[in-house]
Amino acid sequence: MKLRAFPVFLAFLAMGFLDAVGPFVSLAKKEFQISTAAASLIPFVGLSMFGLLSIPAGILQNRRGKKFVLLLGLTVTLVGVLNASFGLTSFPRFLLTIVLIGAGGAVLQVAGNPLMRDVSAKGKFPRNLSLGQFVKAIGSLSGPLIPAIAARYFGASWEVIFPVYGAALILTILAASTLNIQRDEPSASAATLRSCLNLLKNRYVLTMAGAIFLYVGAEICVSAGIPLFLKERYGVDITRVGMLGTGLFFMALTIGRLSGGVMLNWVAPSKFLKLTCAVALCGLASLFVPSRSVAIAGFVLIGLGFANIFPLVFSAALERMPERANEFSALMVTAIVGGAILPPLMGLLADHSTVRTGLLVPIAAILYVTAAALLSGRGVESVEPAKILT
Repeated sequence: MKLRAFPVFLAFLAMGFLDAVGPFVSLAKKEFQISTAAASLIPFVGLSMFGLLSIPAGILQNRRGKKFVLLLGLTVTLVGVLNASFGLTSFPRFLLTIVLIGAGGAVLQVAGNPLMRDVSAKGKFPRNLSLGQFVKAIGSLSGPLIPAIAARYFGASWEVIFPVYGAALILTILAASTLNIQRDEPSASAATLRSCLNLLKNRYVLTMAGAIFLYVGAEICVSAGIPLFLKERYGVDITRVGMLGTGLFFMALTIGRLSGGVMLNWVAPSKFLKLTCAVALCGLASLFVPSRSVAIAGFVLIGLGFANIFPLVFSAALERMPERANEFSALMVTAIVGGAILPPLMGLLADHSTVRTGLLVPIAAILYVTAAALLSGRGVESVEPAKILT
């Protein structure tokens, strides 16, 4: 069973590659000599694919099966990576790469979680899903670390990341093709655009979908903004040292996801969500202290605070409406499109002021998530499933 799950763990690693869109903002800004607002189009075009493709991918998965959709997502991602592996001659070509990686990542998110359940032994799905998120965080960490290591120790361009991703994706496709998953039967409760949108009639679902939307946007804003912040405030070289600041953020994110699964054995999820939001806000506030050491410590605090917000919000909301799990999951994955909306707003604010001022955008987003966490236990609007669909 462990060997059977191995290809799916590799797919979770590939899901993390999309998180490189944050570090790519500062690298592309330097490479193509563009404004911060223009560079912020990178996460916009990548993560907008979640808004466009999540529900269609869910419908396709209901018809063709999870293995087919997983391989489709891996293949689309590989095409995007290969487009960049042979040289980035222009910013539009780079944006095409990001569009393809984003499209593949959206499809992978739809297939990955339920497929992990299929390959897990009885009673092992929650553990394997937590481990999958940890593996995904390793893929996210590769985004800032590979370019920094390549530049610092080998004198190589940051573009070396694309051949590395290409090799990993080819290995994952070969492994995933060996999966022996019985063809899924069409489900009567398959997600549709109408049934997903009708869920938003529930005020609680709308609140928590907004929390996912804003959290993902805040995470991309921070990962994109750290190198720019270090360069603006302290004159740190983006390619060699600035990316290590983002690396600290993603490393803390990885450690936080692993340790969060352990802490939740003793701490109630609702209390842990409030605690993790408070840690994130403390980290963000520290960036306004005029000290590089405090800022570096802040990167770590932000990563630890951000680490478990998504799974805590997602699981808390799903517990309220398990009978509509298909529609709810598609809606929550669609909300990841927030990562496409907030970074351009931060970029515009930074261009007209400072990068530090631009960080007010993720701070406002986490304040909303904190408010949602505080209100979630005070009673929610209850809507019968049949009523929601009318």
